[in-house]
Amino acid sequence: MREALDELFACLGPAGCLAGPDVPAASRTDESRTGHHLPAALLRPSNVDQLSRAMAICHRHKLRIVPQGGMTGLAGGANPSPGDVAVSLARFHGVEAVDRQAATMCVRAGTVLAVAQEAAEDAGFVFPIDYGARGSCQIGGLVATNAGGPRVIRYGTTRSNVLGLEVVLADGTVLSHLGGQLKDNTGYDLKSLFVGSEGTLGVVTRAVFRLWPKPAETCTALCALPDAAAATALLAAARSAVTVSAYEALWPAYYDIGCRLAKTRPFDATPAVCVLIEAEQPLEALLATAFEEGLVEDALMARSYADARAFWAVREAAGLDDALPGLMNFDVSVELQAMPAFVDGLAAAIENAFPGTRSLFFGHMGDGNLHLILHRDAMDAGTAHALDDLVYERVRREAGSISAEHGIGTLKRDWLGFSRSPAEIQAMHAIKSALDPDGIMNPGKLLPRRS
Repeated sequence: MREALDELFACLGPAGCLAGPDVPAASRTDESRTGHHLPAALLRPSNVDQLSRAMAICHRHKLRIVPQGGMTGLAGGANPSPGDVAVSLARFHGVEAVDRQAATMCVRAGTVLAVAQEAAEDAGFVFPIDYGARGSCQIGGLVATNAGGPRVIRYGTTRSNVLGLEVVLADGTVLSHLGGQLKDNTGYDLKSLFVGSEGTLGVVTRAVFRLWPKPAETCTALCALPDAAAATALLAAARSAVTVSAYEALWPAYYDIGCRLAKTRPFDATPAVCVLIEAEQPLEALLATAFEEGLVEDALMARSYADARAFWAVREAAGLDDALPGLMNFDVSVELQAMPAFVDGLAAAIENAFPGTRSLFFGHMGDGNLHLILHRDAMDAGTAHALDDLVYERVRREAGSISAEHGIGTLKRDWLGFSRSPAEIQAMHAIKSALDPDGIMNPGKLLPRRS
């Protein structure tokens, strides 16, 4: 290790290679708060050539490499083990180009999402990906986890918006395909292998994103509904009447804590289900019809940007981790028509098996993505594992996904087979072996151990 560190210091300089006591505490864990070890070193290259040479050194010395972005993940995917070398591209940041005619943006991996969003806005476009960690998450992590968020219903996931990618492989080889064409049938779509690969195949350095036209207006409403079935019916009506850019459902327990954290109370009584709708056309006609049909009991229209942000503050529930220390965060997807019964059945099963557990449901109902927060006053490892089993078994019965947008990391790795077949997992291992034969890229993440 000492010889390798000396070579890395010579390659990256004192600002680019931190070791021992110089490694910051933030490198220990992502937002899952499950990491327990600092890496042996933190590499901070300032350009792709530096990263390539540093990766070649690590490859030659068989050092394990853990890519780290903004450390906002919730699956343990960026957590190092003892002896690992972490790689951060925070020094390699910035928007390199915005092509207004092609409606594309080339951006470096260390760029914070909010910076890319602002650059797109300044050019008259919308950056397609948005979620609560926009002020700290980085483009490289966004690509590595195939990030989603509330506007997938309108723009799709990260994978559907990445047109070009540059990646450095485990041995330092640079794969660069940044043309950004919408149509490109020149062989295998290599970029799609890396989107969602969680750093197990290489380190993303640059990406070309598709940009979208800025809507002429954005209309936001917060609605109180009689039940979750009404929420699915209202979504169908909304899709046929307006261009929906977000459709968020909040069940009572989550709505209540969201209101408390946002210091607001939009409705006098807690709705059976609260829905936040965002659309690119006025919502009054849609909601008037929904009232007549009994799908909506009450609704508030945002009359300003401040009103809309107040609605979103309830949905985002900033500070939830501190309000419910030790919480468990689930991120699953099921068929939309199955979601109401799935929530009711899962909530009952959790209460029956683990009485006193708080269950908070919310999610991006428009794309079938359901989030679940579980909290107990005393959450030991055995109970947490049993709750994982309970939740993911219910997802398996619905042929759903155990990870809709947060990735697999270490926390969901052992349940990957609940959503993927043995043949699919074997194919993933084959791809991993082809691109990283020594297994040094983010080992122990995403893929279950071979039996």
